[in-house]
Amino acid sequence: MIRWSIAFIAVAIVAGLFGFAGIAAGTEGAARVLFFIFMILFVVSLVAGTIRRTH
Repeated sequence: MIRWSIAFIAVAIVAGLFGFAGIAAGTEGAARVLFFIFMILFVVSLVAGTIRRTH
């Protein structure tokens, strides 16, 4: 599960860099949406992994 978290955060950071830095100005909206989606999935994945370890 942590592998998925790392993959999601890596893609979110790359998408954020492209979108927020102005490199791909036409895709800024899509990058911003992907950034927040992957950040949410990252947090959910971390919480789920923590819950599984405690049981």
